[in-house]
Amino acid sequence: MTPETIRPIALAEIREARERIAGTIVRTPLIRLELGQAYPDIRLKLENLQPINAYKLRGAANAVAMLSDTERKRGVWTVSAGNAGQGVAYAARQAGVSCTVVAIETAPAAKIERMKALGATLVPVPYEVAWKTLEERSYPGVAGTFVHPFDDHNFIAGHATMGLEILEDEPKTVAVIAGIGGGGLITGVGSAIKALKPEVQVWGAEPETAAPAALSFSLGSPQVFKDWKASFVDGAGGQSMFPRMWQRMKPVVDGYLVVSLEETKRAMRLMAEKARVIAEGAGALPLAAALTGKAGRGPIVAIVSGGNIDLKKFCELIESVTP
Repeated sequence: MTPETIRPIALAEIREARERIAGTIVRTPLIRLELGQAYPDIRLKLENLQPINAYKLRGAANAVAMLSDTERKRGVWTVSAGNAGQGVAYAARQAGVSCTVVAIETAPAAKIERMKALGATLVPVPYEVAWKTLEERSYPGVAGTFVHPFDDHNFIAGHATMGLEILEDEPKTVAVIAGIGGGGLITGVGSAIKALKPEVQVWGAEPETAAPAALSFSLGSPQVFKDWKASFVDGAGGQSMFPRMWQRMKPVVDGYLVVSLEETKRAMRLMAEKARVIAEGAGALPLAAALTGKAGRGPIVAIVSGGNIDLKKFCELIESVTP
């Protein structure tokens, strides 16, 4: 399958996507995290409140809505650690389209069960196989129209709608931080932000155990992260930076912040204590990055990309945080 030619996401496309997905997604709130004057002014964009508890529904709803009748009849499939799979399955179910997910077998049980509940057929594979499938855009025995979970123009345009909401709700925003897995979220949000207010800084956040984007930025070209380790931050931090995604991200991202797993757990706990928000590891990365102070004093928008985490695991993680 030959990938589409890479081109910028136009503001008109983002606005059209917003109209297209309005009946499927939630316009999520932007709330101030009350931490006191010693901390940066941080706002949380609560994408964990989407119907699938993750932002991926935006891109999936737009991509599925734009399929031709022929493509719909073939059914759709994607590759996912859970959130993209839920998004595509949810959008496919609404459209009356069959859905298969090549799912990373170490995905949290909560995400696996949600994908099944949405009617998806699951094909469990190891992480390395899933990453290879994303590059090759094919998997033996899986048929249908492939919806790439990040390297897809329509998927990214759907995510970009979040950028419109952020600037409407907080026009004084000086920085936006998004976690990076494949790079679709930050490319989308960054495209909208830069089109409307180019002076706003767009930062990517990654865990120290999986930070190919930060490594690529420091070396000036897409890199493989050789010391990659699996962690509870399963929704972000890839093994490598896809060259096509590097090409998409470069014009709209200003820099990258790497945080420790301990800082991420602290951010998860802080959101639960101060805002009663349950965030998965990837959803807490931007807050952890904002708290380092490296993105300035604010207002900073930290995108809480999802909240799909087993509650037992969530409790174990936040209880393990050292005071």
